[in-house]
Amino acid sequence: MSRLRAVVAALTLGVPFVATAADVTRVASSFEDDDPFGMFIDVGFEHSQRREKIVREALPTQPGGTRQYQNELWYRGSDTRLNLDVAFGISPDVELSFGLPVILLRDESWHFVAGTNESNSSIINNRVVNNCSATGEPCTAAVPQPLFAVPLETHRGGLGNVRLGFAWGIFNQRKDETKPNWVVGLDYEAPTAERLDPTVPTQDERGPVGDRVHKYTVYTALSRKIGLADPYFRVHYTVPVRGPGAYSNCEHPSETPQNLGRPQNCGLTGWDRKETGIQAPHTGGVQFGSEFLVIDQPKRHFTLDLRAIANYVSEGRYYNELSGPLRKLLYTGDYLQVGGQFAVKMKVSDVLSLGGTGMLLHNTDHVLTDEKIGKDLDGNGSVDLTGNPQEINPNFDFRTDFVSRRFHATESKDIRLDLSATFAF
Repeated sequence: MSRLRAVVAALTLGVPFVATAADVTRVASSFEDDDPFGMFIDVGFEHSQRREKIVREALPTQPGGTRQYQNELWYRGSDTRLNLDVAFGISPDVELSFGLPVILLRDESWHFVAGTNESNSSIINNRVVNNCSATGEPCTAAVPQPLFAVPLETHRGGLGNVRLGFAWGIFNQRKDETKPNWVVGLDYEAPTAERLDPTVPTQDERGPVGDRVHKYTVYTALSRKIGLADPYFRVHYTVPVRGPGAYSNCEHPSETPQNLGRPQNCGLTGWDRKETGIQAPHTGGVQFGSEFLVIDQPKRHFTLDLRAIANYVSEGRYYNELSGPLRKLLYTGDYLQVGGQFAVKMKVSDVLSLGGTGMLLHNTDHVLTDEKIGKDLDGNGSVDLTGNPQEINPNFDFRTDFVSRRFHATESKDIRLDLSATFAF
């Protein structure tokens, strides 16, 4: 019973403890009475995968029936990178940070699902052809015109975007035990990576990974140590801003006309680069969980971290899971990510800590090819495909964006594994 009472006391405020912040509220602090300079150096090896089934819409087999979906492809994308980050205090509870990912491998592959092959795949047996009439209407080919070859692989890599960060610890439980740790911050991701061009094949050599988009992330996090537990909460939101030189599908209208329903509209009134180029998604999310101190020795700590995650990814036009085969940015529907994370961290000395993380997210079903057919430029209340073909969106692909021909992502899951080392000074 005495041991049970000790455990209960440790999980409450009934025993003394040294208040330390959970990782989500960690801030490098300098010019403290007992620590004139604070700095963290994080080195992480990260591997992530997305696996999903890609299906395609089909018209109902019976009048008034529900829309059908045909199984087409298994998609697998993997990303292996080295993350380098440094954070240092510029005043008490205020830090600046810098980060740079080195993307060693970013590979994608597409294969038929079981039961689908070249004889029955709508990808291989496509007969719809873009840009084959003066009025902007598609036509039907006498023989199949495959959308792309299956199986297929792409390979990319290189330096990622530089990240700059600012964080302020408004409250610090170590200094005032009546308050939690509360941090607010702003991260800026600069478009420093070499720009990705989806029309350039990457089967034989690795292509670049940059999107030329500025990303601003605001966040706040709270944590409070209670005995051996350190529960926390974090919320974040990212706003993308297209940078100079961002890619547009209209960049190569004469080289890839089969992917554009009306390439001759590129650059006309209403279809400038802002309208036809990348429209990166807004993202936001919440995380909540707790760290648990399992081993607490003078110079050695072992911590478990259990976390629930929910993210929202808005609609937008960007490089998605079918951009590689279709060689263009695709308008993608919004979706939710829900899942969790398990992490362990061991402090092996006053300077060095080692950690490992595993994360699993489920992505809700979403459309992968959903470009709008056009917009009403003359104000008559409708998009005139034949009467005024300049109203046709040059990005629109009659083969893949038309209702009953669109592609969807289903059974989508993200897995991430991360090994890290933190040096604290």
